[in-house]
Amino acid sequence: MHAMANIEKFAQVPHPRRSLLNVEEVAELLQVPVSWVYERTRRRGRDRLPGFRLGKYWRFDESEIRAWIGLQRSRGTRSCLIPEPEL
Repeated sequence: MHAMANIEKFAQVPHPRRSLLNVEEVAELLQVPVSWVYERTRRRGRDRLPGFRLGKYWRFDESEIRAWIGLQRSRGTRSCLIPEPEL
């Protein structure tokens, strides 16, 4: 719940245009596979991408995704944007 408060704080930073993104657009923005985006929607905690479902379709507020990126950078640990290597 604390992570969501931080996301809301970062999401309040003004952006010239607020828009909803689909899974493919989020994957392109983050430069990751679409499957990675879907996997991050199923996680709990700070690693979960902020988004919501409209019927069977996922949608993401662009400002919230950008805020999530900022939080990942500010964590000071290895970015979760880089997939963990399989052992």
